Amino acid sequence: MNSLVIVSAGKGSRMKSDLNKQFLKIGNKEVIAHTIDKFYNNKNIDEIIIVIREDEKEFFQENIINKYGYKNIKIAFGGQERQDSVYNGLKEVDEKSKIVLIHDGARPFVTNEIIKKSIECAKEYNCAIVGVPVKDTIKIVNEKNDVCDTPNRSTLWSIQTPQVFNYSLIMKAHKKAKDDEYYGTDDSMLMEYLGYDVKVVEGSYNNIKITTPEDLKIAEEILREN
Repeated sequence: MNSLVIVSAGKGSRMKSDLNKQFLKIGNKEVIAHTIDKFYNNKNIDEIIIVIREDEKEFFQENIINKYGYKNIKIAFGGQERQDSVYNGLKEVDEKSKIVLIHDGARPFVTNEIIKKSIECAKEYNCAIVGVPVKDTIKIVNEKNDVCDTPNRSTLWSIQTPQVFNYSLIMKAHKKAKDDEYYGTDDSMLMEYLGYDVKVVEGSYNNIKITTPEDLKIAEEILREN
């Protein structure tokens, strides 16, 4: 059994909108609805849990669940940090689940191929994350804006979602992090913290996370192309 946790509990302050970014529209459809659609009828996904802000429960139910007729979607509520929100979602996963995917609600252009490849990789290696090689030169810069180092670009990847895990192991990693008050910037860091290797599956440069107003314009173009 493969389960999916979609994390959609952020405030999206960089979008500079009164409406949460997940509810903004691209192509006359809400971002979060585009994201759900990519998984809802996917034969590799057996259940979906969506983590939202508790104060948006009624809005989400009326404007997403009811509007598009989604059935059997579980709801969890966000926590203080993204990591807390993910953990709340993981706790709602069916105990029979072997594999769990964790995906950003504002990343609506994931493909069936990426979903399939990441699940297969996680089944073999316990931990698979999606990413793409960086295109730009990366500089490490200190607080004075001085360049400290220039890493070899050939070893650098920009990490996306889904991130896919053996369910029992990622739960163990989250519990360990919670006990130690350790916070990572993504879920795979918790597996690294627990001592597990992480495999990377090549994703797509179109698999963007919609964060700023400029991203909405890019998303509209991607939608037109597809």
